[in-house]
Amino acid sequence: MEREFIVEAKSGLTIAVEKGEKIEIIDLHGKQVVDFFATNQAAFTEQLSAGVTIDCNESLKVSTGDSLYTNLYNKMFTIIEDDVKEHDLLHPCCRPEMYEFFYNNGDGHSSCLVNINDSLDEKFNLRKNEITPFNIFMYTKILPNGKISVEPPLSKAGDKIVLEAEMDVQLAVAACSVSESNCNGGECTPIKIVVSTE
Repeated sequence: MEREFIVEAKSGLTIAVEKGEKIEIIDLHGKQVVDFFATNQAAFTEQLSAGVTIDCNESLKVSTGDSLYTNLYNKMFTIIEDDVKEHDLLHPCCRPEMYEFFYNNGDGHSSCLVNINDSLDEKFNLRKNEITPFNIFMYTKILPNGKISVEPPLSKAGDKIVLEAEMDVQLAVAACSVSESNCNGGECTPIKIVVSTE
């Protein structure tokens, strides 16, 4: 059985996913970053952690065969297919304060933090003040001097990544809202999610 969802540009969506289900995230137009976050359905304080994922994989990069972990060091997802092989675990969700800091336009600007929080609140009335997502398709270069450079994503139209849920999760994703930099190639577009059971 398959369930299909479209996450419109600059918006968020929450989806209940059971252990063993596959989650396919498809970049419909190319160069669109997806802020990917989740909580444990049974204990919402257990959530996806980019920092723990870096720690467990001993790497700043993950791709096919690697796993994503929770703040309690439990395996949450395993990547089983990856067309792009370039994603980001370093950046937090964009938020109004970030837009104000970098671009002086934070007031009323759509953001992944708000979109993910609002999608979770709708069902659980639970607000996450800080989210460390898996930034799918985001291309971050680490320079020799230690600085980081956000480059246009390498994903093309139709490229995808597929993950398998290792526990029952409440997925919360956002089609990233940044059009002011290279993050989404300068334009925000929708993405598609397919959740399937074999």
